Amino acid sequence: MKKVSFAEFGGPDVLHLIDTDEPHAGPGRIRVAVRAAGVNPVDWRVREGQFQETRPIELPSGLGLDAAGVVDEVGEGVEGVEVGDRVFGEGASTYAEFAVLSAWARMPEGLTFEEAAGYPSVMETALRVIGETGVRPGQTLLVSGASGGVGSAVLQIARDRGITVIGTAGAGNQDYLRGLGALATTYGAGWVERVRRLGHVDAALDLAGSGVIRELVELTGDPRKVVSIADLGAPEFGVRFSGVAGSVPDALAETVRLLSLGRLHIPVEKAYPLAEAAAAHIDSQAGHTRGRRVLIV
Repeated sequence: MKKVSFAEFGGPDVLHLIDTDEPHAGPGRIRVAVRAAGVNPVDWRVREGQFQETRPIELPSGLGLDAAGVVDEVGEGVEGVEVGDRVFGEGASTYAEFAVLSAWARMPEGLTFEEAAGYPSVMETALRVIGETGVRPGQTLLVSGASGGVGSAVLQIARDRGITVIGTAGAGNQDYLRGLGALATTYGAGWVERVRRLGHVDAALDLAGSGVIRELVELTGDPRKVVSIADLGAPEFGVRFSGVAGSVPDALAETVRLLSLGRLHIPVEKAYPLAEAAAAHIDSQAGHTRGRRVLIV
């Protein structure tokens, strides 16, 4: 089968499409014929070796956590899913023609493989970090870097829970944030004062890693009310860096619930052929994303 792999840490050029043996579903797992794979910032951070001290991997390695596809193997002990079912979920080395998933859910009717592939990690992360801030209904959450996949999910989850969101993004994404129910403003010079004019901030999320941790602490008044998924230096300010996943099955269930109610939609900004994984990483690292990026298999 075809699979994206890398044998050394580095830039996008270390990614190669190779021929390799197919994986198989062990106990408690399923295998899917992948139709689309989600591209997340964690993927290029792994490719660069950013997590080697905390979560080392052996090289050569595949990439990708999220996938949507058709079940073609069901492991021992797995119930409630059959060969031929359309599912989306999380596993390992999903930038491939076949991938083994450890958590999955049936795709809701009307959802395309491309759309479904972008939800699992994004929704797990969004639900996790909202919980870690301790923000409650009726309070206001500031989201720095709000237009990407996780930000888009945070805005819609918060709206469903009665939490007000102030979101920062580029000038071209202001209407997009407002369409998701956020109070929007741009980043750049004077952004802190622009946020203050929009209202009091009870908690804050750093989703972009753009060096704003100090300002987020200033706006909330308490580093314990700030969570980052993008700035490895956040703990220097007493801020939690959230990098350990919570319950993916719970996140998938909430995804299906919100989708079925029409309360969740994260657009796919661009879909790339599997062979163009490097281009997808280049675009993901450049930022300014509206929604998600996915690979088509």
